[in-house]
Amino acid sequence: MLKVRSYCLLLLTLLSVFPMAAAEQPDTTGLYRDRTDSLSEAVTVSATGGNFISKRSDLRTEVISASGLCKMACCNLAESFENSASVTVGYSDAVTGARQIRLLGLSGIYTQMLDENRPVMRGLGAPFGLSYIPGQWLESIQIAKGASSVINGLEGVTGLINMEHRKPTDEKPLFVNASVMSDTKADLNVASSLQLNDQWSTAILGHASGNFYSMDHNKDFFMDDPLQTMFSLSNRWLYYAPSGVQVRFGGKALWHRSRGGEIGADGQPAYQKSAERLPGTKWGTDITNTYINGYLKAGVPLNEDNSQNIALVADATWQRMDAWFGGNFFAPTQTSLFLNLLYQNQMAEMHHFTVGLTGFYDAFSQLRSATVPFENSRLGNAGAFGEYTFHYEEKFTAIAGLHADWYAGKGFKLSPRLTLKYEPVEGLVLRANGGRGLRYSHPLTDHIGVFSTAKTLVWDFTGHPLEDAWTFGGNATVHFPIAGREASVSFDYFRTQFTQQVVVDYERFTNTISLYQLKSLTDGRSFTDNYQLDFSCEPVERFTISLTARYTNARCTYALPGVTGVWRGQLREQPMVSRAKAVLNLQYATHLRKWIFDFTASLNGSARVYDFMTKLTDANGNLLYPNGRTPVYPMLYLQVTRRFKGCDVYLGGENLTNFTQKHVILGTRRADGSVDTSLPDFDASCVWGPLMGIKVYAGVRITLWKTT
Repeated sequence: MLKVRSYCLLLLTLLSVFPMAAAEQPDTTGLYRDRTDSLSEAVTVSATGGNFISKRSDLRTEVISASGLCKMACCNLAESFENSASVTVGYSDAVTGARQIRLLGLSGIYTQMLDENRPVMRGLGAPFGLSYIPGQWLESIQIAKGASSVINGLEGVTGLINMEHRKPTDEKPLFVNASVMSDTKADLNVASSLQLNDQWSTAILGHASGNFYSMDHNKDFFMDDPLQTMFSLSNRWLYYAPSGVQVRFGGKALWHRSRGGEIGADGQPAYQKSAERLPGTKWGTDITNTYINGYLKAGVPLNEDNSQNIALVADATWQRMDAWFGGNFFAPTQTSLFLNLLYQNQMAEMHHFTVGLTGFYDAFSQLRSATVPFENSRLGNAGAFGEYTFHYEEKFTAIAGLHADWYAGKGFKLSPRLTLKYEPVEGLVLRANGGRGLRYSHPLTDHIGVFSTAKTLVWDFTGHPLEDAWTFGGNATVHFPIAGREASVSFDYFRTQFTQQVVVDYERFTNTISLYQLKSLTDGRSFTDNYQLDFSCEPVERFTISLTARYTNARCTYALPGVTGVWRGQLREQPMVSRAKAVLNLQYATHLRKWIFDFTASLNGSARVYDFMTKLTDANGNLLYPNGRTPVYPMLYLQVTRRFKGCDVYLGGENLTNFTQKHVILGTRRADGSVDTSLPDFDASCVWGPLMGIKVYAGVRITLWKTT
């Protein structure tokens, strides 16, 4: 199993730039000193299983390893969480293909996404960012729940998801993955790691994907999945000097076009871009995203034993979205800068502290919308942080951090965070953590699904409110033997309590979506309670069992309709949030792992639907949601892999129960059964279940290993 020292995740940024002795710490961020040690660690992870809870991490951290990313098609990051109950993935609407995650019962906008410790998928990157990270580019994913280190910033209200890419020092000069699905989606990934000399190495990552035909299996006159074309290229460099100085830099460029909506007889989009919605005009979406990113990470040791270091992390991103939603044109551009300057001092084996300066800057320009006038905006924050770690052998760790920031237009904010880990006896690990999270709200891109409606958007604020929440919780994990092999049981509980939140309310008025600020001191409460139980074991050699169950209680105070002057609200269950989920994963491998069989089953609990949906009926006049809730539904996945020397061939199927959400496109229906998209009750954003039925896929992974 991957040996990650107790402060690994909380000091992830430092480890990405500070050289550490390989015998002391395998550096999961890729800036490691000893390539052999890191490679052996990666092999160990692959052998232990696809998903596991880290034993050494201070935070409750679930790791999806390289083998876990191969259990399913995993064409992109959004498809990499099917074996996890911690993260739930769904669609933001039924036409754009935008995916969204939930962690601790809250939208993924409250989860900090990190690319080897650099914040990503912010602002314009949020709606489609999960689809822009190819699964086969990744080496592993770490999912940490709760308030993480202040070093990574404060946007991780519910936790963080860190992605580890293939490293420049990998012993794989060439890796190729190609797959095709029954829905005509094809996916090609190429990766090459080259060691130019003792100091320089580089990794080149390429991706191309698209689907050529779209289906309408549910006969609602809308494409089940939009037509898409995407190309991306990334180049990563690592320089390591004999003096211990390390520099990592690189860049990424991406272009993506998606066309969805009403479908023509030829299986192609029937929608034509136009600001004039004439009678009989087809409704659809045509979205083009362009993304360019560059980064630099540098670390310099200040003394011979490397107990003192300084580091710089810099990141710059430019992205643009040109999007048509029916007759509404939305064209924002975002330029973002991130800087992190750190100083680390290991005063003694038990005492460690880090101080630093950090700042974000986001410039939004050319924001045009026919529905909502949105002005150009400049957002930013600058501050200082400090973090002290007390580490007593393997028994006890305490990490106290404090972040002091000035937010443009919002003033000065002070954010403390605390993490505790205690191992009273061997095999029992107790964790607790809590702290404050802050993030600027981006009303339109945070909730991109509101564009897939004809409803009127109404909000009672201007600009980008600062959302404010506290998250606290804990975890208990027990490791014990079964048949001479290790097994584990883990239970965790987390609560997130908002003091200020932007609420998107579909229920206050008919044919209107209201956005307003909810302040706990004056307006009402918003909170989530999340409980999760995990069990994993290997009863016989090469056969692993993982079982996870999660229960979520999400509540929010919604404004009552027709009330003016004085705020009056009602605390209710948050709509479209599944109460529970259970996941069972079985994997069996034959001798020498020549054949690998993976089976995953999930049971997804019900969610409260919006009030207006309780009155919806089918063609026979029967209520679609008679008890005001979505049905409980199962999902099944199966994959078989045959491994040859340097080549894996796999065949699999998704959603083998063929369950799909019915009546995804809502509104007044015409005589032919199609929805009249010109009326204000048209809505394609109320998605709670899968949109596609059974999908079968096949693929091949080819690896060329370096020879010495």
